[in-house]
This record gives sequence, C-alpha cells and structure tokens, in this order.
Amino acid sequence: VTGVQTCALPICQRSRRLVYQNAWVSVLHDEVDRPDGRPGIYGVIHFQNHAVAIVALDDRNRVALVGQWRYTIDAYSWELPEGGVPPDETPLVGAQRELREETGLHAGQWREIARIAVSNSVTDELGTIFLATDLEQGDASPDGTEDLRLRWVDFAEALAMIDEGRITDLLTIGALERVGRLRR
Repeated sequence: VTGVQTCALPICQRSRRLVYQNAWVSVLHDEVDRPDGRPGIYGVIHFQNHAVAIVALDDRNRVALVGQWRYTIDAYSWELPEGGVPPDETPLVGAQRELREETGLHAGQWREIARIAVSNSVTDELGTIFLATDLEQGDASPDGTEDLRLRWVDFAEALAMIDEGRITDLLTIGALERVGRLRR
C-alpha cells in the first residue's frame, strides 16, 4: 500500500530534526506515528555524556554530600558527587574522576549498585550509580563552572534530608535509597 509505513515498534519515528546543540546536550524534534496510528511528536533531550553518581561512605557511616547553586532550578542543592562521563571514558573511571575532582576523595573499594534511565520520558540519558568506600582525603579540583561545598552527614541524616525535602536531586535520592536497601 502506497504511503503506509510499516514498523515493528509501538512508536515509529518518521523524521528527526536538531533544534539546539551545545557541548552537553542536543534537543531533537521527532515526528512519529503513535501506538494508536495517529501522528505525534516527541521532544528528546540527548546528553553527550553518561551520568554517574557516587555514594562515598566512610568508616564512620557518613556520606559525602556536595552543595552547589543549581542555575536551572534557581536554588541551592545538596547532592552526591555526580557528573558526566564522556564516551571515551568508562563509567567507573569517570566516577573515580568526578569523586576526586569534586571532593578530593580517593576510594579503595568501588561497587556498581544501579544502572538508571535518568528521566526516560524526555531524555535518553543513562547513568550508573556507585558505592565508594575505603576513602582517603586529597585535594579537590572542581570545574570552573562549579562552586562546591563538601559536607559529611551521617547516612541516617542523609535519608532524613530526603524525607524533609532538603535533598531533592533524583540521582542522589535514588542512590541513597538503593544503598539503604542494600544495607538492610
């Protein structure tokens, strides 16, 4: 039949247009055929890097948090050390680099504890969460775009900060909750 597209997927992409791009993200506009057969659109935010978050837990049951002003939400945010890993770096190597840059910490033990789709309704960003232990303090060297403050809090207090709305970053919440479940 002329003009009919066959597709084995529930949503078939008909076209893709680049709307915006910078060193960190691309914004794409897709024309699609929806599952009900009608035409539709998707806006997709494509991240150039893989996300990582690190639960750095010391021998006193404290977790390292970094605080910084987040321009996008116009608010100060307490988060785990986290960042982007370029395609030429493995998630573990990138996590080790991010932890060192943001906090000055070096970990003797690393464990991958979760793989995530950060916000799969609008972005294709994937991430990995690590637990880092056997910590040694060194010197931090944050990016020029970062003005970070390191804070150590008892693990139970970090969970309470989630309950009280003082931690709102989803990577941080997911990572801390995951470690809490693993420790039960």
